Amino acid sequence: MSITAVLFDFGGVITTSPFEAFARYEADHALPADFLRRVNATDPDTNAWARLERNEIDLDGFDAAFAEESGALGHRVRGRDVLGLLSGDLRPEVVRAVARIAERCKTGLLTNNVVGMDPSGAIAEVLRHFDVVIESSVVGVRKPDPAFYELACERLAIDPSDAVFLDDLGINLKPARALGMTTIKVVDPAVALAELEQLLGFPLV
Repeated sequence: MSITAVLFDFGGVITTSPFEAFARYEADHALPADFLRRVNATDPDTNAWARLERNEIDLDGFDAAFAEESGALGHRVRGRDVLGLLSGDLRPEVVRAVARIAERCKTGLLTNNVVGMDPSGAIAEVLRHFDVVIESSVVGVRKPDPAFYELACERLAIDPSDAVFLDDLGINLKPARALGMTTIKVVDPAVALAELEQLLGFPLV
């Protein structure tokens, strides 16, 4: 196996997972555990979250649509409240690994995101290590649509078999694997980096 490109998800891989913030919000507002994730998993290709990440609705539209969808599941939550939970903390060990990988391999960032969340400061510094950044809100397609991964390969001028892709969600890894990519599910960042280091054959820490 010859890996020449490494593709990273952003939230939950390079930063801490927004699911941690979701859990705190649910506890603070007496919501059932994993309620916000359940809202996002209902009609996942056409719900408010999916449409926002493809830039098909604006923030006001998302605010109202998410409130309606969550209300239908028993607890009305405004969409703007959820958007405020998305920012995570950078994981320094992953940032260092990205910098080392960029010296030897092609790199890509594959992120489902929202228009208007412009990077600045430390995050902007991390982004400079990527050869391509594929944002769902810019390209109009989102993970796990295979077209998202195909676009990344096209822009990096690689075959899927040349790449390893890291994501914290199995649903996003499955189509990448079907295309021929090697995949790593990030649960514990240290474990994921050790697996990636073994694949690449050079130190990351």
